[in-house]
Formats: sequence, C-alpha cells, structure tokens
Amino acid sequence: MTTRQDWIAALGGPLHGSLVVPGDKSVSHRALMLGALADGVTEVHGFLEGEDTCATARVLGQLGVRIESPAPQVRRIHGVGLDGLRGSDAELDCGNAGTGMRLLAGLLAGQAFDSVLVGDASLSQRPMRRVTEPLAAMGARIDTGPGGVPPLRIHGGQSLSGIAYDLPVASAQVKSAVLLAGLGARGTTTVREPHPTRDYTERMLAAFGYPIDFKPGFASVPGGHRLVATRVEVPADFSSAAFFVVAASIIPGSDLVLRSVGVSPRRTGLLQALRLMGADIEETDSREQGGEPVADLRVRHAPLTGIEVPEALVPDMIDEFPALFVAAACASGRTVVRGAAELRVKESDRIGTMAAGLRALGIRADERADGVVIQGGRLRGGEVDAHGDHRVAMSFAVAAQRAEGEVRIRDVANVATSFPGFVSLATQAGFGLRAG
Repeated sequence: MTTRQDWIAALGGPLHGSLVVPGDKSVSHRALMLGALADGVTEVHGFLEGEDTCATARVLGQLGVRIESPAPQVRRIHGVGLDGLRGSDAELDCGNAGTGMRLLAGLLAGQAFDSVLVGDASLSQRPMRRVTEPLAAMGARIDTGPGGVPPLRIHGGQSLSGIAYDLPVASAQVKSAVLLAGLGARGTTTVREPHPTRDYTERMLAAFGYPIDFKPGFASVPGGHRLVATRVEVPADFSSAAFFVVAASIIPGSDLVLRSVGVSPRRTGLLQALRLMGADIEETDSREQGGEPVADLRVRHAPLTGIEVPEALVPDMIDEFPALFVAAACASGRTVVRGAAELRVKESDRIGTMAAGLRALGIRADERADGVVIQGGRLRGGEVDAHGDHRVAMSFAVAAQRAEGEVRIRDVANVATSFPGFVSLATQAGFGLRAG
C-alpha cells in the first residue's frame, strides 16, 4: 500500500535551462505487451521507470514472459509469441494503471486460461464496461465487480471473432483493447472513432511487422498473423512535459527547453490550446524516434488570455486538462471547457478535484457536467487535496509557483506512477517545492 505523502510548494524563480522528462507511459505499456507477444527479443530504450509500467511488467512476468532490465530505462523482453502466454493462479495486480488493465483485458480475452485483473483502491473504482462490452461482442466472457468496475474475471478458452466496432466515446484505451483482442480473433477487427484518438497501438503494431490498416479515426487488423521483435525508442512523455510547458508559460522571466518530447498530433492538443491563449512555444529539431514524431520544445513566458477551448481539441489533450486549468487560472479573462466529461472518470474526478483546489486558492471555477468555467485571477496560498491523482498533484505544484503564499498539496504519493523524480527535476528547473 502506498504511504500518504504531501508537498509544500511556493513561489520559486523563473524556469531556465534544458530538461529531459521521463519516457512516454503509453508507449512503454504497449512496448511491453507487444514485445511479450512477439517472436524474438525486443529491446526498449527510454522505458518509463514508473509504478504503472512496472506493474504491467510484473503481470507479464506472471504470464511467463521473461523481462530483463540490463540498465535503467532499458527493458529486454523475451517474446513468447501470440499463443505462448501461460496462465497464473494468482491475481494479476495492475496497481493504479488504467491503461495497463484495459489493454491487458484485450490481450487476455482470447487466451486459453482464466485470468483475474485487479488494481488499487483508485483503479478499483474506474469504469470497465466500455472495454468489456466490445470484447463480449467478439465472444469474450469477462465478469466485473458491481457497477462494471474491477476486478475483471476473464474466462479462458473463448473463441473470438473479429467485429466492426463504432466507439460511442473516443478512447485510445478501448480502441487498443479491441485491436489487441483482434490479433487472436477469426477474421478482421475494425474500430471507428467519433474523434481520432492517439494512435500508439497502431504505429507500434506496424513497427512489430503486423499488417494493420489505419488512419485518423479508423483502424483495422486481420487475425492470425505474427509480431516480429524489434527495438523500441520511447520518446519523452508529452503529458509529463506538459507541466513544465504550462509552468514556463505562466512564470515571468522563464525560458525553458524540453528535449525529445513526443509530439504526435493526437497527443498535443494542449499546445494548440495554449497557443490560442497566447503562449510562446517553439518546436525545433522535429524528427522521428521509434516511429513517433518528436521535437524539442522551447517555452518562454507570455501573458495568457482566457479562451473557449475548441471541443475538437478535447480528445487530443484529455490527460493534460489539469495543467490547462492552471494556465486558465493565471490567464486574464475567462476560459470555458466543454465536452470533457471523460475527466470525471480518471484517477480522480478531475473536473471536481481541480475546481475545488482552484477555489481553495482563490480562483473562481464553476463546474459543469462536462467541463468547467475558470475566471483567471490571483492565486493565494492554501491547502489542496490531490486525492491520489498524480496529474492533479503536479498541476497544483505548478499553480503554487504563481501563488502569493505556500500551498500544501495533500496525497501526492501516486506521482511515482507516471513521473518518478518530478520533485528533483522541478526544483532543478526553478520550482519552489519540497516534501511536506
């Protein structure tokens, strides 16, 4: 069980220098899973050494996959092929990793053995029917807890058939779970989305040599082919970089460079939203790394103005909204967010948690069912509760850099799930931040 921790954050200095944030969590999860299903040995470089990704690695180890760690941020995965996983009598603990659990549900749905996926207290409250229902349409048998939450009890020995599935709500995790199940299904599995979401799974399947047809909002895989081991270079995680992008934008005198950040257009809606607010963000040295577009981001302080966030950007910045809310609090005028009901079912209710914390710091934040209206103003010191949500905790650490007094941020231990070393990197850049 994770020990409860607090931070004390306060006004630091302008952010300067060059930072490298940890590897992309979404890419790291998928590299582990596809490497496990591939024929041969896959090497992953830039792997995120976070609790979520390590939980996925432990689960795969329970399923008979040998994963070595010859150096920090490196994993060597000895693939067992699509039909080589072995069942485990023990529960498969995904910790806090919603991505891990949803993708593993797809990966395990057509296996010959039974599996039980469990998680921590936070993950055990997150909705899973959005994954189990399309998998059931393919022929899977998966029981959930009351209300469609974990644990997920996956019955083995089911024969899966490919389906054409129209996602009711855009979700890269649900799309990926269905595609992973489709690898072992009869026929072809096709997923269509109401809005294009992140295409990590599609790009990585192609990198592992699997025949896949995809374009924004559409992906299709035939069952019964093989994956071939490869080398995966994990870019720096845009969601982790986002906190520093916002911080450098709102802290006067800042001029910060973030190196080798993944900038997939399905991931970087935040950059577009911040630029609409007046942010000064420059992308340089654009290139590809491991099949993913990357760039260096130079961010300089600029006065921000509130906007109505275009709903078309919402799917491309769903994990970055807590950071955007802080930018909105520091902007002049009003920022309106709509179409983001998905935020209600993340590690916390991110609309409610962020709005309550901003109000505690003197900012007007009016909740809506699918969004929030934030009136920019002056942040004061105070106390906020992150409710065990890593992105909320880091967002309030950013907000405190503009506050007129100290901010105590409660329940921050889960930052280790996605960004181990955040405090040391933030203080290196110029944050005022310490353990409380």
